[in-house]
Amino acid sequence: MITGIGIDMIEVDRVAKKIGKESGFREMVFSKKEIEYCESKAKKFEHYAARFAAKEAFLKAIGTGWRTGIAFNEIETTGDDVGKPEMVLFGETAKSAVTAIGNLKIFVSLSHLKNIASAVVVVESH
Repeated sequence: MITGIGIDMIEVDRVAKKIGKESGFREMVFSKKEIEYCESKAKKFEHYAARFAAKEAFLKAIGTGWRTGIAFNEIETTGDDVGKPEMVLFGETAKSAVTAIGNLKIFVSLSHLKNIASAVVVVESH
């Protein structure tokens, strides 16, 4: 059963400025795996922005927003063997999501252009 749908858009420059300006922002928001992936790309800030949008879209989809036990860097968007985006939760964030919703499956779609990145997340509970 679909539990929630979330969508988010963000300006790529906004994410680039935060990463460049604030020490520790990147590590607070992104997992090590996400940082490695984005840093390997020629247009890395587009990839960071898309993943930031996915995290925001996920919080909208589960309907809880920011709350105790949720950390952005514990919401990870990776890709499977052919590049299809996948979202994985771990740590306290995974525990909080399971407590709020139960067992869940997450579907994610990412898009990015030079100036804008977006993500759609669908959460299914079972």
